[in-house]
Amino acid sequence: MKVKMLQSRFLKNSALLAVSGAMFGFTLNPALAEDPKFIEEYNDWSAYTYKAGGGNVCYVVSQPKDSEPKNVRRDKVFFLVQHRPKDKVKSEVTTIIGYKFKSGSMAKVEIDGNESVLFTNGDGAWAESGSADRKIVAAMKAGKSMVVTGISSRGTTTTDRYSLSGITAAMNKIDSICK
Repeated sequence: MKVKMLQSRFLKNSALLAVSGAMFGFTLNPALAEDPKFIEEYNDWSAYTYKAGGGNVCYVVSQPKDSEPKNVRRDKVFFLVQHRPKDKVKSEVTTIIGYKFKSGSMAKVEIDGNESVLFTNGDGAWAESGSADRKIVAAMKAGKSMVVTGISSRGTTTTDRYSLSGITAAMNKIDSICK
C-alpha cells in the first residue's frame, strides 16, 4: 500500500521536479510543464509558479546552508513545498537529495528537535500522507532550522541544514496564488 502511495506521489511530482531542474541546472522536460515564473524571494526561500496539466502549480524552494560530509560529490540539493490545486494537493513536501537513496531507506527531517520520516525513491523523498505534509509544514513555519538526513545507495549518510527564515512569508504568497 505504501509503495503504491509513494509511486503515485512520485508521478505527480515528476512535472515539478523537471521544472525545478531549470532552476538548479539539470534538464527540463518541456513536454511536462512550462518554465517556472519566479514570484519573489523571502530570505532563504523563493516562491515560483507555473502551469502544468491545465492548472497552476505553486512552490517554495530552498537549498541547504550547510551539508556534510563535505567531500561527497552530489547533484544539487533542495527542499520544496508545493501546491497543485487542480489535483487537490496542498503543502506537499519534497526533498531532492542529490544522489540516489539507498533502496528501502527513509530520509529524516528534523525541525527544532521534532523528527518526521520521508519515503524515498531515486533521489527524492516525500511524506507518507497529506496530513504528514501539513504537520511538517506547520513545524517549518514555527521553526528556525531544519535538518534532512539520508543514506545514499553507496551507504554514505548525509546531513543537510536549512534555514527556515522566510518560509512563512513564502508559503503565505503561494497560498494566495494557488488557492
